[in-house]
Amino acid sequence: QVQLAESGGGLVQAGGSLRLSCAASGRAFGTYGMGWFRQAPGKEREFVAAITYNGGRTDYADSVKGRFTISRDNIKNTMHLQMNSLEPDDTAVYYCAFDQRRFRYGTSRLRRDFDSWGQGTQVTVSS
Repeated sequence: QVQLAESGGGLVQAGGSLRLSCAASGRAFGTYGMGWFRQAPGKEREFVAAITYNGGRTDYADSVKGRFTISRDNIKNTMHLQMNSLEPDDTAVYYCAFDQRRFRYGTSRLRRDFDSWGQGTQVTVSS
C-alpha cells in the first residue's frame, strides 16, 4: 500500500521560510517522479513543483520560481520543498504525490498524471 505523509507546515510571517517534507512508502521510490501541489480555500488544487525520479530535472510554477526548491533523497525515500520569501498568497494546504508513470522522462504539471496523494500539510503566511 502506497503511503505519503507530508510534514513541516505551519504559521510563518511574510518573508519567512519553511521546509516541507514528504515521507513515502509502499512504492519503489527512486523510480517515480514526484510533485508538490497546493490548494487554497475556494480554489482548485494547483501545481507547485515537480522532480524526476532521479532528481535530474525539476520544474516550478511561475509563482514560486526562484523562491521554492524541490529536492529528493532516494536513500531515505523522502522529498522536500524548501520555501523561502513566503508570501500571503502561498497560504494553502500543500500535498505531495507520486507521478503515476514509472521512469517518466521529464516532469508533468498535470494533476491527472499524479496519484497516491498525501493528506496535506497546512502552510499559513501572515502579512
